[in-house]
Amino acid sequence: MLNTISIIGLGYIGLPTATLFASRKLRVIGVDVSPRVVDTINRGMIHIIEPELDILVRAAVGAGYLRATTRVEPADAFVIAVPTPLTPERRPDLSYVESAAKTIATVLKKGNLVVLESTSSVGTTELLSRWMAEIRPDLTFPHQAGDASDIRVAHCPERVLPGSIVHELVTNDRIIGGMTPKCSQAAIALYSMVVQGDCIVTDVRTAEMCKLSENSFRDVNVAFANELSMICDTQGIDVWELIKLANLHPRVNILQPGCGVGGHCIAVDPWFIVDSAPDDAKLIRAARIVNDSKPGWVVRKVGDAIADLVDTGFSIKDVRIACLGITYKADIDDLRESPALQITRTLANCYGRKVLVVEPNLQTLSDELIATQASLVTLDEAVARANILVLLVDHAEFRNVRPELDDRQRLIDTRGTWKAKK
Repeated sequence: MLNTISIIGLGYIGLPTATLFASRKLRVIGVDVSPRVVDTINRGMIHIIEPELDILVRAAVGAGYLRATTRVEPADAFVIAVPTPLTPERRPDLSYVESAAKTIATVLKKGNLVVLESTSSVGTTELLSRWMAEIRPDLTFPHQAGDASDIRVAHCPERVLPGSIVHELVTNDRIIGGMTPKCSQAAIALYSMVVQGDCIVTDVRTAEMCKLSENSFRDVNVAFANELSMICDTQGIDVWELIKLANLHPRVNILQPGCGVGGHCIAVDPWFIVDSAPDDAKLIRAARIVNDSKPGWVVRKVGDAIADLVDTGFSIKDVRIACLGITYKADIDDLRESPALQITRTLANCYGRKVLVVEPNLQTLSDELIATQASLVTLDEAVARANILVLLVDHAEFRNVRPELDDRQRLIDTRGTWKAKK
């Protein structure tokens, strides 16, 4: 019986997952290394912004089904949802997964299930099993005993959209990759308690590669749009009009370009494939290079706009630059791997107090941006004061207005949000 579930890592995936199990009246122990996060959750509050999550956490904590702690405790099933970032050399950093595995191992008992949800390079779940076995030689694990193992181990990648996580955790299909058939069945029993979508079984390495492939597919398609936007700029072509016309073809669906690609998944996961198959992942690597180059291209466009203003007799010391949106995508507060933040940081380091930031989903700027003397302002203030407006993220607050810019203002619209309204 699965009566107690432990969720390791209470971030954008871990906390909603913990809350979902708790909403089914299961006892959930959430574990996080941050005392601040643990204290916030135990007060029935949340440390991230996600629709509906605050209500669900408050109810789950209040009813006694969800409790957070900094120490791992015994449970029937453990779900690992810790970060898997890249090293400076763009290689997978599995140190958080390894730490979670070795910590969980200290409290494991026969019959337990351990599921890795963290996005991982192929072979990580097998490493997870070996790491736990190092700590607990008294137990058997799937890589040692197969279906007869004491502990079940599986990989089940999350595949949710920020802003809709609570809904998609329930409705989306889940890919279940157990290290053995019985491992898969144990994982299905766990997720069937909360998931309305199908639980589809495959082998563990295919499950790991599935998540990486999904995000690499999206990255390659975004890279095509971003590269197209840069080509069109040199050719004097409106890329937004071009894409609109090209997409009239019944078998063409070009995505919309932007200022780059952000978020923990799409901007990171393709490098996991490149790392595991460096000689073969040519297209995937090329797409990453294109998307990673887009923020630098935007910064150069700002430089061109400044030069253009100076040529008209404007004093460079009077130039004000407004960066509209710094999160990695529209209508969320998530800054992870945000190309818009990267652009804003670069401009703020160059122009300091001349940089105005408009971000309706944040109440304050990071200490790093504050140190540059960049300031957080409203959209109306930015339109009134800035000479160069750089629209980086198509937040609803930007989509729903039509600002009137004068002849001495320059617009760099990386999303086509205001260009489309001309």
